[in-house]
Amino acid sequence: MKWLLSRILAGLAAVLVVAAGAAVLLAAQYSGTPAPWAASTGHDAAWLGGPWAAQDVDSDEYATLASRVERGGISELYVYVGEIGADGTLAPEGYAEAERFLRRVGEELPDVRVLGWMNFTGDGSSLVEDRFDREQRAAVAAAAGAVRDAGFDGVHLAVSPVTTNDPSLPRLMGEVREAIGDDALLSVQAQHVELVPGARVPSFVFSGREKYWSKGYLARVAGPADIVVLPGHGSGMPVSSLYGGFMVRQVTQALGALDGPEAQRDGEDAVAVRFGAPVFEDEAWGEPSGGESVATATEAVRIGLTDHGRRDDVGMAVYLLDDADEQAWDAFLTGWVDVADEADRAD
Repeated sequence: MKWLLSRILAGLAAVLVVAAGAAVLLAAQYSGTPAPWAASTGHDAAWLGGPWAAQDVDSDEYATLASRVERGGISELYVYVGEIGADGTLAPEGYAEAERFLRRVGEELPDVRVLGWMNFTGDGSSLVEDRFDREQRAAVAAAAGAVRDAGFDGVHLAVSPVTTNDPSLPRLMGEVREAIGDDALLSVQAQHVELVPGARVPSFVFSGREKYWSKGYLARVAGPADIVVLPGHGSGMPVSSLYGGFMVRQVTQALGALDGPEAQRDGEDAVAVRFGAPVFEDEAWGEPSGGESVATATEAVRIGLTDHGRRDDVGMAVYLLDDADEQAWDAFLTGWVDVADEADRAD
């Protein structure tokens, strides 16, 4: 019995040593000086999670929104239009007042593209059963077409959790693209990319959660898309240095997949990429982690972009107004937007 216990303890000690070493390596990613050009190029996005398209918005609320959009150089708004039902349908009440909102944005913020944010959060894993069957996919695609017909510039599709190699999401992306047309924008929210190949397997075994995608699966899902959004929250990293290393790795892994041999693009243009900033605290939008901050996220994205190489269609994505406090918003401006202005003045 003592022999067995000693073997178990030795095994646990070995696991802890490996984990500690991995943590050191991950934290080491968050180092170095980002290049001056690694900052906002005006290709940034923002989620709007309130009922902006479902009801009329008063002038004060809209003025606050417009001020932040202009100050932050936001080029895309992902406006929440509702939850996708279990059968794939989307209630039209979620964008009942879209015409009025879209007209005002078009008049006052003509360079901003507005996408209808269609959200779906499933139960359990899609490892054994695909997240969407054929009928559900057809319903989602039809709903996306209706959102486009309501006047939106396109749709932002956020579906989770999805297991790597679930064929239903790439198929859904193709069907949504066909439904909204080639001239509309199609954005998709991805899951985190595994930090090293195969890391998603032990993560799933120990946590039971569909947290990571492989690089190849990210490229498959991105094939029909114009924009891919990588989350900046839910990393599970307890301290800032680990979160910074995690986000640097997200940038290099994601861009490596989308620019590398895994990329599956019908046309010549690469898919644009946005990296999320954890500006919210409400778990309705995602799971916050102790080490996450906007300041760390912006610095990490800049370091990761520097490591990868220049790519002008990379931006960040933030939540506007709904649960973003002034401190988080100021950190986004200081760490991402204003450094770009400083670089321009230096040139």
